[in-house]
Amino acid sequence: MAAGRGGSLSVMKSANKGSDGRLRVGVAGVGVMGSNHARVFADLAGIRLVGVADPDPAPRDMVASALGCAGLSNIEELLAEGVDAMTIAAPTHLHRELALCCIKQGVHVLVEKPIAPSVVEGRAIIAAARHAGVSLMVGHVERFNPTVEAIKEAIRGEDILSIAITRVGPFPPRMSNVGVVIDLAVHDIDLIRWFTESEIAEVQPQLSSAVAEREDIALLQFRTVSGVLAHINTNWLTPFKARNVTIATRKKYIMGDLLTRQVTECFGFQPDGSYSMRHLSVGHAEPLRAELQAFISAIRAGKEPAVTGDEGVASLEIAIRCLEARAMPAVGRRATRRVIG
Repeated sequence: MAAGRGGSLSVMKSANKGSDGRLRVGVAGVGVMGSNHARVFADLAGIRLVGVADPDPAPRDMVASALGCAGLSNIEELLAEGVDAMTIAAPTHLHRELALCCIKQGVHVLVEKPIAPSVVEGRAIIAAARHAGVSLMVGHVERFNPTVEAIKEAIRGEDILSIAITRVGPFPPRMSNVGVVIDLAVHDIDLIRWFTESEIAEVQPQLSSAVAEREDIALLQFRTVSGVLAHINTNWLTPFKARNVTIATRKKYIMGDLLTRQVTECFGFQPDGSYSMRHLSVGHAEPLRAELQAFISAIRAGKEPAVTGDEGVASLEIAIRCLEARAMPAVGRRATRRVIG
């Protein structure tokens, strides 16, 4: 069992299907992520995208027009249209309010990562979902990256020694209300827990703010309960995107590039320093499509979703610990760089 999973719901409400037999879904929030959720839902067999909700009429109307669904200004109006399941892709500070609104009406929810801005709010969402008997899934889409799945399979049954993850890129075009730890590193905190199937026991963060008001550089070190050493390097200062994972076990060394979808495995280490290498097979599925299919499957089967609310809160809790333990600023640090453009 993966780390952080809560027990399966003893009673899970089955989804009410529309008159045409399709599962009725909606999307709250149509920014970049929400609009992609709507796009994928509109293309899934057995699904009817009822509509999207967003207070901003420009992106809402564009998505609704392109996908042939209703465009509504708030989640209450969308729920009134009749939905069985909802993706919540609104700003994080709204997650609890929107999730509880859906759950009270017996609607299954997928909440984009992070599940909430705080552990307390995340646990409130979990408690409400359990009480209502609805499915709650957290949108850690990297779990469904075919490269990540190939890495997970390669380390199955292995004695993991260390994990290093690099997730860097340029400064985001639109300023967020969070820094790189919540925006980026929380993906990899989740992956470390998933790869090791162990909780994180020790946290040693080094954070800095070079451009943004919040941290835009993070070097995070961890030790899991099982003894695995892990490291995350993430920032908004690299002029290109890089997403790399390396894992050392007692018998293997695995290198994965999440962007090019290449996984290389080194094995058969010899006393003279020689070893063998091979490239592993990696699938081509779109991660978001696989994630939403998993969400729908959990609803239809009445089973625990692939990424539970408990898992989402556990990764959020580690990310918050990293922020709370931020290092003191260096003495004599240079002036903050200006953002160009």
